[in-house]
Amino acid sequence: MTFVVGEDCIKCKHTDCVEVCPVDCFYEGPNFLVIHPDECIDCALCEPECPIDAIFSEDELPADQENFLELNAELSEIWPNITEKKDPPADAPDWEGKPGKLALLER
Repeated sequence: MTFVVGEDCIKCKHTDCVEVCPVDCFYEGPNFLVIHPDECIDCALCEPECPIDAIFSEDELPADQENFLELNAELSEIWPNITEKKDPPADAPDWEGKPGKLALLER
């Protein structure tokens, strides 16, 4: 099983989760983070660190975000690995909790 970064991360991209990951399985895109499903060891350390609750256990992924499991797998193969916490985008608070952000995902 793996953990999955969901839609709420888009345009918010807090990296608190990255800092606690013991296997460095996070990958960074322009405005979103993903978890590599083959590298995740299901330790659950990242989930409580996300200030916007954008990380889910694979078996607790909301039905309307099931496509994010495949999206995390796909993008983690092409984006660079991230291992250190960074500042979130300056406008992150403006995007927290906004629905329908998938169309804003930058690849």
